[in-house]
Amino acid sequence: MSNVREKLWIWGHEAGSHNNVTGGDGLGLEGFSRMTPAEGAYYLGVPNLIMVRYNNKPTPPYDKHAMALSPLKRVVWSIVGNSGCTESDKVTLICDLAARFPNICGVMMDDFFRKPGHELGLGVYGPEEIKAIKSRLTVAGRKLDLWVVLYDHQLNFPVASHLNQCDVVTFWTWCAKDLDMLEQNFERVDRLAPSIRKVLGCYMWDYGDHKPMPVALMEKQCRLGLRWLQAGRIDGIIFLASCICDLGLEAVEWTRAWIGKVGDGEL
Repeated sequence: MSNVREKLWIWGHEAGSHNNVTGGDGLGLEGFSRMTPAEGAYYLGVPNLIMVRYNNKPTPPYDKHAMALSPLKRVVWSIVGNSGCTESDKVTLICDLAARFPNICGVMMDDFFRKPGHELGLGVYGPEEIKAIKSRLTVAGRKLDLWVVLYDHQLNFPVASHLNQCDVVTFWTWCAKDLDMLEQNFERVDRLAPSIRKVLGCYMWDYGDHKPMPVALMEKQCRLGLRWLQAGRIDGIIFLASCICDLGLEAVEWTRAWIGKVGDGEL
C-alpha cells in the first residue's frame, strides 16, 4: 500500500534561478533564494523531484547535480527546458546519466507547445519525433517515462496526437485566478489524453500575474489533487518550485504544513 507522500514531487531549478528576474518577464518575487533542488525536496518533505534547466542552467556534465539528488526516490530530468530550449542530442546525455544514477526514471519536456501556426511548429517536436525519442528511452533494461507540460491556455490547441505519444502529461494553471476552472479544465485533459497518466502541477506563486498565490487557492489545488490521487485519477502532484521555498511565502509554508499532515495517509 503506497502513501500520499510517495506521489508528491517538487519542481527543481538551480539555486537562485528566480532571483532578480526583471523586465517584461519579471516574476514579481522579492528576496534572494539560495535553496538547491535537493534542499527544496527536503524542506517540503517530498521524495521525488523534476530537475529542469532554467535559462540554460545547470550546464553539463550533470553528475554532481545528480549525485546531490541520489538520495531521492525518483528523479525526472528535462530534455526540453524552460521556454522550450533544447540541446543537441540531450536524450543521449540524460540516458547516459540515468545509467549512472538509477533513481532517474524519466525525462521532461517543459514549455513544449506553441500557438497553432507558429513558424517553428505546434510542439518542440512533432508526434513522430516524440515517438522516436520514446523508443530511445531504455537504460540498462529499464524504461524511462516521457513527461510533457500542458498549460490550461493550451487546451484548445490540437495537441492530442502529441500528448498520446507521451507517458505522462503534467497539467498547470498559469494564472491563479483561473483555478476556478480547474475541475472543468482537468476533465478536458482527460478527454484529450485518455490513455496516459496525469500529474497535477501546483504553482506556489502566481507566475501568470506576478503575485503571491492566495492560500485559499493553494488549498483548493491540494484538496482536489488529494481527492484525485485517492480516486486513482492522477498519478501525482508537483509543487513549483524549489528556488522559491526559502522566500517566506505563505503558500509555500501552508503547503509544507499540509504535506506534513496528509503525507503519511494511505492510498
